[in-house]
Amino acid sequence: MTTTTTRALDAVRLTGELDPRLSRWLWLFKMLLSIPHFVILAALWVPFILTTLFAGIAILLTGRYPQKLFDFNVGILRWNWRVGFYVYAALGTDKYPPFSLAERADYPAHFDVDYDEHPSRGRVPLRWFMAIPHLVIVALIMGDLLSLNQSTDAAAGAFSILNLLVVIAGVFLLVTSRYPRPLFDLLLGINRWVYRVAAYVAFMRDEYPPFRLDTATADARQR
Repeated sequence: MTTTTTRALDAVRLTGELDPRLSRWLWLFKMLLSIPHFVILAALWVPFILTTLFAGIAILLTGRYPQKLFDFNVGILRWNWRVGFYVYAALGTDKYPPFSLAERADYPAHFDVDYDEHPSRGRVPLRWFMAIPHLVIVALIMGDLLSLNQSTDAAAGAFSILNLLVVIAGVFLLVTSRYPRPLFDLLLGINRWVYRVAAYVAFMRDEYPPFRLDTATADARQR
């Protein structure tokens, strides 16, 4: 593993602890239970985009990412990951996510990014262009497998690959009361990839994200 890849993995840390006593049926209602979180997060994504644009300009002009903006944006991603871990991105816990941007040691899902004291000014203008290969992969993972027929007004359901894997995990829980560990590790690896890309395009880190999943082995290394 190269030094740059190691820094990229260590600087953006996403972890989750699988609850061994998950309910067989609660996952069927988690989307409904999470509606308050979805409403707040939808509202927070607007300032996240604005603060990211402002941070890019600040880095170009001053060579620094304003610390308060950095902490705010990391907090939004952290909150988003906790909700995802609870419901649509992992189903890893039945513990209801806290309404907080701050790190919560008592919650089984964690996300953090090391603050870069001296981000590169020169990489800012090319950041989103450089991220295109990753964004294509993320779009394939997170995008709809089914789409609306544009010639009709009929509605159709849609799932991303990530959502489909989570539903499979839910079916295993419902039928067997067990969550296959390899499936959980795969979902955790996918989410790590997605969140590393998010941190990169949001100017939080200069290290280019590696094209790799980090599953159980990487989780142990990071902790």
